[in-house]
Amino acid sequence: MIDIIRSEWTKLCSVRSTMWTLGTAALLMLALGALMSIAVKNSHQGPVQPSDVAEISLMGTNFAALAVAALGALVVTGEYRTGAIRVSYMAVPRRLLLLAGKLVVFTAVALAVCMAAAFAAFLVGRTILGGASLGDPGVLRAVAGTGLYLTACGLFGLALGALVRHTPGALVAAIGLILVLPQLTRMLPGQWGRTVNDWFTSNAGLQVAFPSPASSLGPWSGFAVYLGWIAVTLAAACVLTLRRDA
Repeated sequence: MIDIIRSEWTKLCSVRSTMWTLGTAALLMLALGALMSIAVKNSHQGPVQPSDVAEISLMGTNFAALAVAALGALVVTGEYRTGAIRVSYMAVPRRLLLLAGKLVVFTAVALAVCMAAAFAAFLVGRTILGGASLGDPGVLRAVAGTGLYLTACGLFGLALGALVRHTPGALVAAIGLILVLPQLTRMLPGQWGRTVNDWFTSNAGLQVAFPSPASSLGPWSGFAVYLGWIAVTLAAACVLTLRRDA
C-alpha cells in the first residue's frame, strides 16, 4: 500500500492541474473574503460581531468548493482520458487498492491546503474588520469546519469522477450536486421540502461552518450527512470500478 501511495503522490504532484486548482481555491478564499470584508467595513457602522467576521471572511467557500471538487474529479478522470489507467491497473490489479491510494493522497493534500486557505482567509478578514479571534464562540469551528467542508467537496468530486469516469460529466455532476440543486431544494413546499433541503448534499455539509438555526441538523450531524452522500457515491463507484473495463 505504501508503494501505491507513493505512486499516487507522484502522479498528483507531477500534473499542472493540481497546482492550478488548489491555487485557484486558495485565491478565491482569500480574494473574495478580503473584498467582502472591505465592503462591509466601508458600509457598516460600529464593530462587527466575531461570528459575522468569520462568516464574511469565508464568503469564498462555495466557489473554492467547486475548484477542489474539480481537482478531485481530475485525479480519477485524467487517467481515463489519457488511457494511463490501463498501465495503473497492470501495476495494481486490485483496483480498489488503487482507488484507496488516490483517496488517501488526495485527502491529505486537500485537507492541508484547504485548512491553510480557511485560516488565512479568516486572518485577512480579521485584520480588515477586527474584533474577532479564534477563541470567540463558534469561530474556530467555522474556520476549521470550512477546511473540512472543502476537503469533503474534493472527495465528492473524486467519487463522482470514479463513478462517471468522464471529466466534463463529473464536473457537471459536481456543480449540480454541490451548488445548483441545493439551492433549488429551497423552493420545495411543505415540511417534506424543508427536510429535503436540510439533508441535501452541501446544504447539510455547510452546517459545520455556517449553521442555520432553521435547519433540523446541527453542525456535526449535518457534516455527517454530507459524508454519507459521499460514502454512497463512492460505494457505487467501487462497484462499477470492479465491473467495468478500463
